[in-house]
Amino acid sequence: MMPESAGPVTELTSQYVSQVTNDLEHNLKEQERITAEIAVLQEQLATLQHDHGTLLNMQQALGLAAPAGRAVVPAPRKKSGGTRRADDKKPAAAKPVAKKTVAKKTATKKAVAKKAVAKKATAGTPAATKASPSEPAQPTLIELVRRHLAEQTEPRSAAEVSEALIQAYPERGIQRKVVRTTLENLVAKNGAQRTKQGTSVFYVVPGESAQETTEDAETGA
Repeated sequence: MMPESAGPVTELTSQYVSQVTNDLEHNLKEQERITAEIAVLQEQLATLQHDHGTLLNMQQALGLAAPAGRAVVPAPRKKSGGTRRADDKKPAAAKPVAKKTVAKKTATKKAVAKKAVAKKATAGTPAATKASPSEPAQPTLIELVRRHLAEQTEPRSAAEVSEALIQAYPERGIQRKVVRTTLENLVAKNGAQRTKQGTSVFYVVPGESAQETTEDAETGA
């Protein structure tokens, strides 16, 4: 009986030996693979640590404030409580946005109000500067020039006319160049005559007929 049972036992043992040998080879290969991965990760970690030290030195050299501590990667949250916490934080995050929107609208309204006030003030300035109907209209510069020449008994130069009008009407800001141009316009309309004495130019008002012609020309203009 013993020789008959020895055959199956030997075959089963051989199968176990083969299985164990294969498992050992697989185990060794896994160890080699994991060891290689650990070496790569350690090399990457060393590189990151070296870069971290370099960045800290640069930060100190630039005078920047150092961070309070290393950033800690948060642990993954559980699905059951993660959704509720995210929903609870949404209203709190929306509050600053709402405040910013209200502040922006308030600033916009203030700016629009300021523009409206400035526009009204600008629009009101010309109306305020205009003479009221009850006030007499001020004579034009050409009327002042002609009146001054008519009051003189002898021809006057442009400088003399300008000086007289500037002293008589200081509030009008009369300019000498404008007076000279006005005199030439009067001459062109026959409202004044130009005479020369050497290199100097003088102006004088002609007779009554010329004055009437000038008045008609100004009325038509």
